[in-house]
This record gives sequence, C-alpha cells and structure tokens, in this order.
Amino acid sequence: MAEPRSPGEERLAQLAEPEKVVAAGTRALVVGPYLTRKRRISAEADGEGTNPRPPEARLDEIAGLALAIDLTVVHSMIAPLSSPRPATFIGSGKVDELAGIVRAEEIGLVVMDCALSPVQQRNLEKAWGAKVIDRTGLILEIFGRRARTKEGTLQVELAHLSYQKGRLVRSWTHLERQRGGFGFLGGPGETQIEADRRLIQERMTRIERDLEGVVKTRSLHRTSRRRVPYPIIALVGYTNAGKSTLFNRMTQADVLAENMLFATLDPTSRSIELPHGEKAILSDTVGFISDLPTMLVAAFRATLEDVVEADVLLHVRDVSHGETEAQAGDVAIVLRELGIDPDDTKRIVEVWNKADLLSADERERLATASHRTGEERRPILISAVTGDGIPELLATIEQHLAMGRRTYEVDVAPEDGQGLAWLHENTEILDRETRENGHTILQIRLVAGKEPRFLNRFPEARVL
Repeated sequence: MAEPRSPGEERLAQLAEPEKVVAAGTRALVVGPYLTRKRRISAEADGEGTNPRPPEARLDEIAGLALAIDLTVVHSMIAPLSSPRPATFIGSGKVDELAGIVRAEEIGLVVMDCALSPVQQRNLEKAWGAKVIDRTGLILEIFGRRARTKEGTLQVELAHLSYQKGRLVRSWTHLERQRGGFGFLGGPGETQIEADRRLIQERMTRIERDLEGVVKTRSLHRTSRRRVPYPIIALVGYTNAGKSTLFNRMTQADVLAENMLFATLDPTSRSIELPHGEKAILSDTVGFISDLPTMLVAAFRATLEDVVEADVLLHVRDVSHGETEAQAGDVAIVLRELGIDPDDTKRIVEVWNKADLLSADERERLATASHRTGEERRPILISAVTGDGIPELLATIEQHLAMGRRTYEVDVAPEDGQGLAWLHENTEILDRETRENGHTILQIRLVAGKEPRFLNRFPEARVL
C-alpha cells in the first residue's frame, strides 16, 4: 500500500503532470499563425530569424505532431499574420472566426503552431471556450509519452516544470476573487502562486541532482566502451526520417519504428559487424525538428552525448519528403549547437533514405547524382525497409573509420592458432593467403588504441 503524500507532494504532482489536454480522440483544431510572405521578407532583411519553410509544409508538420498523440484533427488552417498581437497573438477578426469554428465543430483543443505567452494562452481560451496549447506544450506532451528510461523521464519532467513555472498565473485564475500578498501590489492568489513556484524550484533542483548521477553513469559506460574499444556510429536526422527502421535493419533489433513524429526518444545502442569483421556500436538517437523549444534542446543534450562522442555520424534524410533540404538545414543547426561541424565529410555520411517511396525515374536521378559526387561527400541512397543500399552503406562506414588507420602485413606461423584468433577478434582482415609451408599471410587494419598490443604480439609485422 502506497504511503500517503503530504499536501505539498500532492500539489507538486499536479504541477508536474502534463496538462490533461490530449486525451486520445480529443477533437482538435490546428492553427498555423504564420507571417505573411511580405512580412517574412521584411523580417529577413532586418536580420530577424524566420522559418524558411512554406506555410503549408509547416502546417502539415504540426498536424502530424498532433496525430502522433492520437488527437482527432478535425480542421487545420493557416492564419496569415502581419505581426503578433500582444493580447492574443493573432488579430481579433481571426479570433472571432476561429471561435465560430470551435463552436460549430465542437472542438475541445486548439493547437497553435507558435510560442504563446501565458497571457495570450489564457485570453484565447476565454475567447474560444476550449483548451489551447502552443508548439512547446505539444512537443512536451509527446516527449512525456515517449520517454521510457529513467533519464528520459527525468529530462521530460524537468523541461515540463520549467515550462509550467512561467504559467502559474494561468493555473490560479480561480483565485481572482481573493487578494494574496499585502498592500496594493498583491496580485490574485499571489501567496499560493509563490508557494507553487517554490515547490517547482525545489523539485527541479532535485531532478538536476538526479540527472548528474545518471550522466556520470552514462559517462562510465562510455569510458568502458572506449577500453574495448569499439568505434561508435550514431544515427542523426530529422524526426520520422527512418532512423529507427535503419537501426533495426542494421542490428536486427526491434526498436519502435513507426510512421510517426518522435516515435523514438530514448537513445538505444547495439553492436553491428562491418564487412571485414570489425565490430562497432550503432546508436539510435532522438529525431530533430525545426523550432525545437530551447528548454528541450538543453534538457536532451545529455541524451545526445553519443552523437558528440561518435566516430562516424550517419545523417539520415527522407529524400521522399518535399522539404528534405529544409529538414537537412534544421539538422545542421542542431549539430552546430552540439559543437559538431555539419560539413565535416570525414566524420559525417549523408544517407538518403526511403528510396522505396520514390518513382523509378526519381530514384535513378538521385542514384546518378550520388555517384557523380566526390567520394568524400558521396551520399548513400538506401531503403531501410527493403534493405537496398545497406551493403554499400556498411562499406562506406568502414572506409570512414579506416581514415588515418595503419595497414600491416603479418606472417602467422601454423602453430600460432591463438595469434590468428586474436587477429580475427581485434583487427579488420583485408586479405588472407595460406602458403605451402603452412604460414598464413594476412593484411590487417586496426585502430590506434590496439596497435601497442598488436606490435607487442607481432613485432615482425610490416607497415604497408
């Protein structure tokens, strides 16, 4: 039987829980309040950052995010915007128009593809008589549902509490008839709001302390992997690019892989074998997305440490998607935030996935374009579903790992079975020849960390 919780713990549990807005089947209206083309051009000229994607593509993406948590998207529409309004973000005329749609369609939730202030969110809820969440709130809800590991769960709770901390006034509008605080400056329910804020801050501090322990554990795991040492291959890419399907194809694993945004959140690692027998660790990571809330980039930085540490990054792109170039640009932005140069061709391999969804002509065009590209920058056209192109991808990974490694020729005597076994276990066997006298001549390649042991065991080995 669970121990009874204190009133403070009960209240914190309410605050830490994602807002109950996305029950499966909730009828939702998705609104894209995007700057008009003229205003976007003006903003870009003034040096303001704007999303370069067409409004239709952005609306499709936010609708996909809503579908990813089983909302029933009844209607989606673009709301052209000359400039955001302080009170409601969109203009009063558009607010009234949407109020009619909400009533007529019995909408329970309106998803706004923007960042709303607490005041804007509250005003829109009053005007429409329905729950309203912005892009950050929706992504937080998805992350909350998808996280499975202890670290992922803590990261989501930390991000949610950070988001909720600035929205406490919304949670306590029922106290407007009371006066908290003292004198003329006491706002509605201010005493309770301050208590909630203190509860949240204390919980955030505890989570951050717990996460430090988790990060240290992950660091120990990485250190032990380096001692083996196996090279690390990390999959990165826009959400729903097919990373988990490719991970399953290369490792024969069964990681969740669905046609859904953010199907996978927690990083997963498995071993793979490369063409010449070398073992490597393949790591599947969370998908990237445009306009990812800052608090989530910070919260999930720890889960992306495998990306930072990786020897080779596979940038998986969905080439069947109309916005594949824009998505690649968003991935490059996140990589730069992690301190990785997206143009580092020695470390990054571009993987053009979902070739099975292309027409024969388009597939042929991309295959030709790939082979015309210089070897260092050559993308690999594959289908993770059918397995087409996977052998070429594995060979390319091996080539990238081999850069800077030495190749040796070694003569193994017929009685040295242990030495031969060691070479097969710890090096890449590039060529093998057994001579009449029983000696085996091997051409091998190995990582720098294994060279001292190799040369100690085979001092007569010759560098090629």
